[in-house]
Amino acid sequence: MPVYNRIDEDIITALKAVVGDKYVLTDPERLAPYEKDESANTACYRQPEAVVLPARTEEVAAIMRLANNRKFPVIPRGAGTGLEAGAIVNEYGGIVLSFERMNAILEINEENLYAVVEPGVITARLQAEAEKKGLLYAGDPCSGGSCFIGGNAATNAGGNRAVKYGTTRDQIYAVEVVTPGGDIVELGGRVKKMTTGYALEKVIIGSEGTLGIITKLTLKLVPLPLHSAHILAVFEDADKALFTVNALQRARVEVTCLEFMDNECIRVAERFTGEKQVGSERGNYIIIQVDGKSEDETDGVCVTVDEICRAQGAAEVFIGNAEKIWYSRKIFSEASGAEGVVAMEDFVVPPDCIAVLLRELQVIGKDAGLAFRSVSHAGDGNIHLDVLKERLSQEVWEERLGAFESAAYDVVYRLGGKISGEHGIGGLRKDIMKRYTSPVELQLMKALKKAWDPNLILNPGKIFDVD
Repeated sequence: MPVYNRIDEDIITALKAVVGDKYVLTDPERLAPYEKDESANTACYRQPEAVVLPARTEEVAAIMRLANNRKFPVIPRGAGTGLEAGAIVNEYGGIVLSFERMNAILEINEENLYAVVEPGVITARLQAEAEKKGLLYAGDPCSGGSCFIGGNAATNAGGNRAVKYGTTRDQIYAVEVVTPGGDIVELGGRVKKMTTGYALEKVIIGSEGTLGIITKLTLKLVPLPLHSAHILAVFEDADKALFTVNALQRARVEVTCLEFMDNECIRVAERFTGEKQVGSERGNYIIIQVDGKSEDETDGVCVTVDEICRAQGAAEVFIGNAEKIWYSRKIFSEASGAEGVVAMEDFVVPPDCIAVLLRELQVIGKDAGLAFRSVSHAGDGNIHLDVLKERLSQEVWEERLGAFESAAYDVVYRLGGKISGEHGIGGLRKDIMKRYTSPVELQLMKALKKAWDPNLILNPGKIFDVD
């Protein structure tokens, strides 16, 4: 186990010299918001020794040089919307480096379709500013109203539009990065193709702040679609709803969003809002967005989607107001959280396996004596489960949850999937990752970590442990 120095007064004084007294937080009350993320596992919460709020890349670089010289951990943090304890301190202690002051949209280039932003920009803010110029930033995590772009890049966030546009990695041309040693480097470039050495920008994205700190991003923009249509299909049978994903793929129907909600999720939204939801008695939702270059083109795709959904067993298909159709999906996370979720899962499998996965998970849940509700970015094979403790004792709950998860992971990997689709590994899922990852692959990752961060300063103990 690595050994680190505690944050003493000399280090605090040095940090204040870099960013100013005001931006080094040490008071326990001011540290409290940084001790947690949005994980349901409160046992992992731990207060940092200090929080530092840099305003410029050069300040980040100076902090990393200091950390390496004095050997203390640095944990980069966005908005704290993560779910796997990836941006909070662990048993190693250290400082949290928060990017809330580095929140400028530096450029939106309408002619050449790109934006340059700092990591503390809220995703929805960039989307809104791009939209004013007739452009779309296609990264669209469900927490977009509160999460930071830098955090999206660090975890390679997915979201609703990933089925068409890909994940955050696919929206990034280049990143400015501060290395663990305190050097500043730009990785990638605003080019369509590149075979000039290793694609290190791709390595940084999704590394969860363990290899380098992203301080600037150059992002792709695309023109806003000229026409969009939004479809809600209600199925009494969840299997048939999810098999619609395969049917749409076989028909070569290109959709922008393709989401699933099971009946319990619909009921949660209904309880949260106090408003009746369509099909809440027995229904399961498939929610689809279709974009086109003309109204006729979009209408034609909608007709095809309607026919496919009904052929798959949809009881009702609605085409209408986007806000109304997406309402229950957009508020689900907040609604579910209000009911006290105890365990959350983030599985991803090939999209053609998503229906099979849910069917097998339902059997596993029944065998384990556990209930869960599920939402899914069905078009890209990503499913989220809220596993419910209900009235079980803590001892029984932990025993049953362990049995459920072990069986579920086996199924996910048998179907060619992974244990994390978009939430990352952080500190909570590293043991699971170790169990299912090839020893050779894991060793290559550890070698990369040691090469980039020989003193193991950046976010230690996340994703995997390094001896």
